[in-house]
Amino acid sequence: MSAIRPLDPERMITVLADHHVCYVLIGAMGARLHGFPRMTADADITPARDTENLARLAAALRELDARVYTEAIPEGLAFDVSARTLARADVWNLITDSGRLGIVFTPAGTTGYDDLASTAVRFRVFGVELEAARLEDILRSKEAADRPQDRQDALVIREMLRQRHP
Repeated sequence: MSAIRPLDPERMITVLADHHVCYVLIGAMGARLHGFPRMTADADITPARDTENLARLAAALRELDARVYTEAIPEGLAFDVSARTLARADVWNLITDSGRLGIVFTPAGTTGYDDLASTAVRFRVFGVELEAARLEDILRSKEAADRPQDRQDALVIREMLRQRHP
């Protein structure tokens, strides 16, 4: 991979589905499925952490030509894309041939996949069924992370929730 590719959510979601990866879509892309207005240049997921799912995730990442993303080397660094390697970190910032992908096993303010999956909302996107975190859970995570962009996003999400539940 010689240059950073723009986000191709259709390919990314389809490849994850083809490999039967269990995950919850989080972050701005997950929020967009609920009507959140901000565009995003990456996708963030919280996958199940069992060995079989990590093996399926690793196979999907190999198909997506995943590499570790760093600002110094934006085209990414090659790494051993295996279930064993994925299990060694809580967060992976990757660049793929379908754009940037964040793998966050325990998003701020959550306990991870089981926490988010228990209340996730099912969507049909690009002909694929996927689960996205509830807007309330995305808000919980953004408030806990408390980065500048998260604070801005939280304001919008709180207003969205207020309008849904006056």
